[in-house]
Amino acid sequence: MAKIENKDIIEALKEKTILEVKELVDMMKEEFGVDPSAVAVAAAPAGAAEETGSSTKTVVLKDAGAAKIAVIKVIREITGLGLVEAKGLADNGGNIKENVSADEANEIKAKLEEAGATVELA
Repeated sequence: MAKIENKDIIEALKEKTILEVKELVDMMKEEFGVDPSAVAVAAAPAGAAEETGSSTKTVVLKDAGAAKIAVIKVIREITGLGLVEAKGLADNGGNIKENVSADEANEIKAKLEEAGATVELA
């Protein structure tokens, strides 16, 4: 069997719907016993620490707070995610937007905090 290149996998993922990608992630969880999204979220802060002095920021949702519905609406507005994906971020926290300018990160943080969320910039 020929080895599949990472770029080929990325190209194939671009053609899938969000639902199909979610099903793939669920299959990966079952097959390998690992949640790939947890690894990505855990790896992001380590990478951000290496980029000391970087002009880009990562907006990290720590807690959606009491007004979760308002936070989900803001997440959807910012990211363009569907309802299920945005709710997952609101429930579990995680990176809302990565590698954005400091100004944009502060704007996103302000919107989320206005909706009631606890947000951190990394």
